[in-house]
Amino acid sequence: MHNHQADANFVRDLQEAAPEMVAAFFNFDKAVFNKDVGSLNLATRELIAVGVAVTTQCSSCITDHAKRAISAGASKQDVAEAIMVATALRAGGGITHGWQAMKAAHQSDESRR
Repeated sequence: MHNHQADANFVRDLQEAAPEMVAAFFNFDKAVFNKDVGSLNLATRELIAVGVAVTTQCSSCITDHAKRAISAGASKQDVAEAIMVATALRAGGGITHGWQAMKAAHQSDESRR
């Protein structure tokens, strides 16, 4: 099982093995969540991050970005709505991929005739 706190200690190994890439990632992340960069306000960016974290099921990211969204001025209702928007899209992906399964079933059924 993944333990984010304990596993995060291995970031040093990652930094030693790929220092330029790790530095580039952290600089990118810092720029994305810099309140003085871009036209979206920080709360909006954090709400997007909450939605993505929910769909990628990263518990550490969910917790971190939900707290950061509130700190940036989002309300609990905003966080809840971001979660539900992401959930709707994730569920929508399931239904549209379901169409592909039904198409395959239809084609398989036709080929047996």
